[in-house]
Amino acid sequence: MAITTEQQAEIDAQRAQSTRTLRATAPGMEQHLYTAYPVLDHGLVRVIDYMGDDQAIVQAARVSYGAGTKHTSNDAGLINYLMRHWHSTPFEMCEIKLHVKLPVFVARQWIRHRTANVNEYSARYSILDREFYIPAPEHLAAQSVVNNQGRGELLEGEEAARVLNILRDDATRCYDHYEQMMGQEGQQGLARELARMNLPANVYTQWYWKVDLHNLFHFLRLRADPHAQYEIRAYADAILKVVADWVPMAYAAFKDHRLESAAVSGKGLAVLKRMLKGEAVTAETSQMSAREWRELMTLLDQPSD
Repeated sequence: MAITTEQQAEIDAQRAQSTRTLRATAPGMEQHLYTAYPVLDHGLVRVIDYMGDDQAIVQAARVSYGAGTKHTSNDAGLINYLMRHWHSTPFEMCEIKLHVKLPVFVARQWIRHRTANVNEYSARYSILDREFYIPAPEHLAAQSVVNNQGRGELLEGEEAARVLNILRDDATRCYDHYEQMMGQEGQQGLARELARMNLPANVYTQWYWKVDLHNLFHFLRLRADPHAQYEIRAYADAILKVVADWVPMAYAAFKDHRLESAAVSGKGLAVLKRMLKGEAVTAETSQMSAREWRELMTLLDQPSD
């Protein structure tokens, strides 16, 4: 990702400002404010604003004045309890506003999380930059033969080079035509709102995305998962690092009870109970489908055959 001299000067000026406030601030988040963190080849994530911290969660749960209890261990225990038992509203007391630059096809995945406020760069009003996402060779994979939504083996050699050339050539050609249709300065060309429809889905767009912590955790649980598409996972990983500094107690609870945990179905729980009693349960006696059994055995690091 290339930050222009003007953009860096704007970021430096924002970070140099200091405003007195009576509201709570999170020291860990203050270090991230306005800083642009690169994602993919031309993308970025940066924090524009935030509200609340771990104490805001505790305070809301207790509906108390000020800082709640004086014991950090009690606060962490309460946050763990809230997370463990799916009490969501205290986490909604914290909010974050992010500036995100991302490929359009990633944005179309991202926007499915409808519990946020979004304002996107307008290609009806402005001209999109000549920037496209081109996968790094280590992320160029064939279609998975077992998962219709996933990737399989890496493409290598001549086939990888052929695909990368197609991606670059198509993106460049489409953008050339985009510029040509809009015409030169002083000429009457096609309206921007029509010319943009010729651009490929790997062109970059930008938006401001504001979301509360509860819904952000839901987004991160799905998009930071190893099974998520790599491109959106790269953004989720960048946001995770910010959240860990912003609300460390809430992040620790989220990591333990959501990010690194696993859900087991009723049938799966029954199988586990039978196994703990010493029964040799098989796929045939488990009363689970072949896929459910395979997923449970993968979760337990056991062979599924």
